[in-house]
Amino acid sequence: MRIGEVAAQAGVSVRALRYYEQQDLLHSSRNPGGQRRYPHGAVERVRLIQQLYAMGLPSRTIREVLPFADSGEVSPELLELLAGERDRLDRRMTELRDARRRLHDCITGARPHDRAGDSS
Repeated sequence: MRIGEVAAQAGVSVRALRYYEQQDLLHSSRNPGGQRRYPHGAVERVRLIQQLYAMGLPSRTIREVLPFADSGEVSPELLELLAGERDRLDRRMTELRDARRRLHDCITGARPHDRAGDSS
């Protein structure tokens, strides 16, 4: 399949496909004219990559997860990897909640400047 066909069927941009290749998540070959050609199953692969990104996984982790997805095997290594990513997200969520609380405290603790009584 050509790059535009894969992009259209998977619902992503051509730019996203090029990025996935740069990240070593997706592979293509070139025809004699230099155009990318994707193997059968590329659309499903791209959809899987999109799902993994939606889970909050970074490219480096997706690169590690894909071989497990290819084999269809749920191994202890895969579960450990995913648990580590879940823990990373939990830590990040805690950091974001703390930052939001501090911002909220700043907003609610601030007093608006009274322009009506301003003598300047």
